[in-house]
Amino acid sequence: MTSDAFTSAHWSGVLSPLRQLIAAQGVHPGDVVVLVPYAQLMHEARVAWAASGEASFVPRFETTQNWASALQSASAQNSFTASPDDIRQDAACDWLTAASLLDRAGLSSHKELLAARLVESAWSLTRLAAAVAPSERAQWGQRQAAALAAGMDAPVLALESAVGQLALAWAATSAYATDVLFDATCPLLVIIEGFQADPLGQALVALWQARGSCAQTLRFPDTLDLSASAPSLQAALDAEDEAERAAACVLARLAQGQHPVALVAQDRVLTRRVRAMLTHYGLRVRDETGWKLSTTRAAASLMGLLRAAQWDASSDTVLDWLKHAPALNPNAVSAAEAQLRRAGVRQWQGISPTHDVAHALAAQVKPWLALVQGSKPLVGWLRHVREALTATGQWQALLDDTAGQALLDALRLRDGQEDEFSSFAARMNLREFTAWVNQTLESGSFTPEHPLDPEVIILPLSQLLGRVIAAVVLPGADEVRLPVSPEPPGAWSPAQRALLGLPTREALALATRAAWQHALCCAPIDVLWRSSESGERLMPSGFVQALLLADATLSPDARIARALPLNATQLPAPSGQALPITKLSATAYDDLRRCPYRFFAMRQLRLQEADELDSELEKRDFGNWLHGLLRHFHEALQASPTPDEDLRRTMLDAAAAQSTREMGLSESEFLPFAAAWPRVREGYLVWLTGHEAEGAKFVAAEVEREMPLGALTLMGTIDRLDRTAGGHTLVIDYKTEARDTTVQRIKSPQEDTQLAFYAALLDDDELEGAYVSLVEKDPTRSYTQPNIVDLRDQLIASIQADIGRIAEGSPLPAMGEGKACTFCAARGLCRRDFVEAK
Repeated sequence: MTSDAFTSAHWSGVLSPLRQLIAAQGVHPGDVVVLVPYAQLMHEARVAWAASGEASFVPRFETTQNWASALQSASAQNSFTASPDDIRQDAACDWLTAASLLDRAGLSSHKELLAARLVESAWSLTRLAAAVAPSERAQWGQRQAAALAAGMDAPVLALESAVGQLALAWAATSAYATDVLFDATCPLLVIIEGFQADPLGQALVALWQARGSCAQTLRFPDTLDLSASAPSLQAALDAEDEAERAAACVLARLAQGQHPVALVAQDRVLTRRVRAMLTHYGLRVRDETGWKLSTTRAAASLMGLLRAAQWDASSDTVLDWLKHAPALNPNAVSAAEAQLRRAGVRQWQGISPTHDVAHALAAQVKPWLALVQGSKPLVGWLRHVREALTATGQWQALLDDTAGQALLDALRLRDGQEDEFSSFAARMNLREFTAWVNQTLESGSFTPEHPLDPEVIILPLSQLLGRVIAAVVLPGADEVRLPVSPEPPGAWSPAQRALLGLPTREALALATRAAWQHALCCAPIDVLWRSSESGERLMPSGFVQALLLADATLSPDARIARALPLNATQLPAPSGQALPITKLSATAYDDLRRCPYRFFAMRQLRLQEADELDSELEKRDFGNWLHGLLRHFHEALQASPTPDEDLRRTMLDAAAAQSTREMGLSESEFLPFAAAWPRVREGYLVWLTGHEAEGAKFVAAEVEREMPLGALTLMGTIDRLDRTAGGHTLVIDYKTEARDTTVQRIKSPQEDTQLAFYAALLDDDELEGAYVSLVEKDPTRSYTQPNIVDLRDQLIASIQADIGRIAEGSPLPAMGEGKACTFCAARGLCRRDFVEAK
């Protein structure tokens, strides 16, 4: 049986009894109201009615919501206006009402924790409450509240009980747009049920029958014949493989002339990935499920503004927002970012006048951020947010985006819309307002515009019922996303669900099984699942396992393999002749020796990676902190000499505090340093006493020097210079690395360039050199580098030879090894990971 034939037969199982019922009652078809389970079936039902028999008038195929809207539009007396405390199924309003109800219930201190849960619980009850006649709804709520309170009097369940009782009272005292249906009349009411019974539909049928009017419930026939066509089963490796396979299945079905193809949105993240692939091929896709407003670019733009306005916003957070503000000069933002990253300013409040470019930018945006700070009523917040978005240029960007327009409507940000919240006079701070915005966007959905003749329709599994579909592609058929026994939504316990009349786990399992069986029968179907996720094994759904146990076999991959010519990637070996080198530092020359290509990319082309301002502190940060505090300590000790060890300890602690302030470290960030500092401090004081006993004296720290070497200038900052008892200059390089690494520097002096490079910055021929190792676990110790002058002369000769070869056009190949490649920022440029092993 073809898909079209199956759909016709399926509708015939409903429409034939409907025709007979209309004829038996002797009513005009145009006066008959037929309620279908979801909106898309209204059109499908009309088409099926026209194709199923002789020409006649078409009954009114409606959903309960659509019928109620029609009745309200037809009569001013039936118009519905929600009261301030009614449930509106609108997160922007209901979240505020929930907060107000918690205040009135004496739960203000738990408002932030319970508001979202109260909304969720109340929404889960709306279908049940709306199915009770308005005149009986209050009594229904009282009966349910009494039963719900049983067994919930324990103190540990106080909050859960309060939320449940509030949700029930809220739902029972609310009016609903569908209340008009209880006063509606028609000669014949028919309900076509889906996979789950509709409480309101059942209540209307009972009401019609009680009035003596004709009402009946019809159901689509069961679809258990699986002999027509076996499903195509595919097991993917992971999520990306599953998305590619699903997209290939859609393309293959369309290539076979099967149009349209239903793509079941069992996994929304995966479905969006598949949709992106299909859009790349120019397919017309109709998405009936949409996605959360919070995941749109428009939401990211607005939330960026609110996060940037927080008093403790990081520099990265504010910079991210500024990059989405069209009113700002992008070059100015980039310049400010570069300055802040060089200075390591993590917090936006840490910008000082010394950061001239960033300080000017901060002054420009300060009035914008001030608009969305402080405390004000919701109406004031919305007006000020609109002003801020307009000033930054983000407002027009939102107007030009369909998702942006949906966001503006959801939050009532358009001019005049904020008056809807005039009754909510309570003041909110920025954190509370941000939470309200976030909840609204999380609950709101965005559905893109539908094409006229879609080739692909994205829909839920349950809405395959009654649809004219040529083929089905169902990804996400694993044990997590398609469980045989779904977890009921919401926080209600099984006993409470049974008491309230909410669908139980068993009812949900039956509905899921019915939807699955219908999907297997209604059209050719491709079922896909992933075998692993996040490194863990993932089993297929129990429905799929049943098929596999029934000897179903896996289908071949629908992707088409293409033969590509093998072109081996060659390691680059560029020439730096056109980029003359005029200045050279120790780290730059170390790059040249470790990997010539890294020197070319990062030093000659200056392709420097941007440091993360919010990254966690590393070993290097500990070294920088120690360098700073030792400089402050020795400069203070030089100005006020003292042999008193206690006083020196106090001076060291003061220097540590000064270095912490200069690095902009908070107490939490300083904690790892604080834990290690006492041991390092005591070890350093012991070493310093012995060092001074040998006659050495501190001269200077963090000494910036330059030394001309022909057309080249050597440059660098020497950690420390001392004067020995013999009057020689002692060059000191602080090290916080492992002791074994420092020892290896002494054993292989030609492999280490830093200390010899420091010596090359001095014109003194009587030099001594030493590494001073400051580590957390062992006492401070110095390692003398013998023959430092000879090493300096050898290094200078090597520098002249290497720079000369670059000037002559010698290639700079990518030849790094070991750690040189592991921690190299240019690794992606040299394509080392893509070179065929030889």
